[in-house]
Amino acid sequence: MPKTAFLRPIRTVVADPMLSLGDLLRDWLPRQRWFAGKDRPVTELGLLSMTELFPGCLHLLVQTARSAVPIPGGAHDSDCYQLLLGIRKHVSPRLGRALIGRAEQGPFAGMTVYDALHDPRSAQLLLERLRHPGSAGPLRFEGDPSVPVPGGLPPRLLDAEQSNSSLVYGDEFILKIFRRVQPGINPDLEVPGALTGQGCRRVPAPVAWFRTTHPQEVTLGVLQPYLREASDGWTLALRALATGDDFTVQAHQLGQATAEVHLALASAFPTGVHDESRRTAAAMTERLDSAAHCVPALKPFVPGLRGAFGALVACDPGPPAQRIHGDLHLGQVLRAGREWFVIDFEGEPSRPLAERRSVQSPVRDIAGMLRSFDYAARQRRPWRPQWARRCREAFCGGYAARAGWDPRKKHGLLRAYETDRAVYEVLYEARHRPDWLPVPMAAIERLAVRGD
Repeated sequence: MPKTAFLRPIRTVVADPMLSLGDLLRDWLPRQRWFAGKDRPVTELGLLSMTELFPGCLHLLVQTARSAVPIPGGAHDSDCYQLLLGIRKHVSPRLGRALIGRAEQGPFAGMTVYDALHDPRSAQLLLERLRHPGSAGPLRFEGDPSVPVPGGLPPRLLDAEQSNSSLVYGDEFILKIFRRVQPGINPDLEVPGALTGQGCRRVPAPVAWFRTTHPQEVTLGVLQPYLREASDGWTLALRALATGDDFTVQAHQLGQATAEVHLALASAFPTGVHDESRRTAAAMTERLDSAAHCVPALKPFVPGLRGAFGALVACDPGPPAQRIHGDLHLGQVLRAGREWFVIDFEGEPSRPLAERRSVQSPVRDIAGMLRSFDYAARQRRPWRPQWARRCREAFCGGYAARAGWDPRKKHGLLRAYETDRAVYEVLYEARHRPDWLPVPMAAIERLAVRGD
């Protein structure tokens, strides 16, 4: 197995548990939505830590290794995953979807193994751990003492496709459990906490969280208020398209909210400098070349797209680099009443944690949202490019009204970041949703040929 910072396992609660779990997890992990290594088989599986949270429920950190085939923007050669496993002799039929398998050997021989997050009892006991800060082996449960969390809230596991798992408790709180973890504090804990300290009300504040301290500091989960009456921006945009309603007012207000979050981030964290354009252009070009190697449909457009990145060196550098959201799109914003809220500050999970915590141009977030409007407009035929164009204009206008600078006047900068985002989308759709590939490819053709 490749050497990484995680590879020094701690003492486990039973002897050789992977004799029971290894084969089951090798088969089960690649079938999970949040598993990043679907394109390569798991060649090795190692146990880094195991803690008994409560009887019948184990917390595990496992490390996977896969065949060393370079996949740009995808999983690394090895990844660490957080698992909560239920171990029982007999399992209720209502947990059928959660079943991993029956152990045939080792210390759990004859026991049934399942994903404990599907088990209401385990989910409630996990909330109790968060309600009462303390330790369980290397795990640390912490929280904001000024925000009481009531007990007995009924849990439900969200079934939306995502790179993590989320439990909603009584429509009052939501617990995001990070599946693929890396050493360091996760931005989804760090950033909302810092923004709350700045008085920014566009982000739900962390209420409780848990982490591990061994083998390194790792954020494992964050509990936040659940906006029960809110709808995500993607759902609202598709609803407006289906009914023929205008969405420009909402887009303008979303631009204002995004600018407010960026201003708060610039106050909460140190900012960078303007002169990173050459390094940024080189990184974008490298991602393009790697993506074109994996997706042949990109190859005819590579010269034009490289031109967009090359122009980045000579264009107006724009605002200073700062902490940003990192993966902003309509699915990462919620509208409750007349207000927009921004959620999920984890960034692109495929990126290294250090990169996600680094300062970047705020134009990256803007480009992500503009691409999201385009995605929404192309969900059904006939495509609605004019709808997307109006929303893009409204969003940029709202952003300019709050930020004091207009993204539309940074044409070369915006084109480069939109192009980089579209390249990422092409690679993602080719690997996960081939039927959606025409959506980013239409943008690739536009950006490579016309550059608008």
